[in-house]
Amino acid sequence: MSYVTSYFHCVFSTKDRRPFITTDLQERLWPFLGGIARENKMRALSIGGVADHVHMLLSLPATVPIAKAMQLIKGGSSKWVHETFADQHLFSWQVKYGAFSVSVSQLDKIVDYIENQEEHHRKVTFQEEFIALLKKHNIDYEERYLWE
Repeated sequence: MSYVTSYFHCVFSTKDRRPFITTDLQERLWPFLGGIARENKMRALSIGGVADHVHMLLSLPATVPIAKAMQLIKGGSSKWVHETFADQHLFSWQVKYGAFSVSVSQLDKIVDYIENQEEHHRKVTFQEEFIALLKKHNIDYEERYLWE
């Protein structure tokens, strides 16, 4: 048996950053995202966000690459939103996402960050936040392609 720990701070937005994630939807969507993670042998340590994007702190097993994790979570949740909420027929996720590796020593800090998204976004836009994360993790990017 192999012993692996792999933590990712995942960030993804609604298409065109439309404010589709109402407070009522959040109350059901966050647990649903956690359920998708559980069903696929992942652990969601924290889930939060605001009307136009989601942050998840995920622990992935060695058998699930991050691209597959995002496909399962985004695809499964989008389908569920369409089937469960008749008024959300325009809901969809942006194709792109961010996934940033997290050290075990930083887990509590990331959980706090995710749980305080409402307060954080009183001062910072999603675009500013996302670019700051890319820079912090030394990820090269071209801004013109970020928001597709």
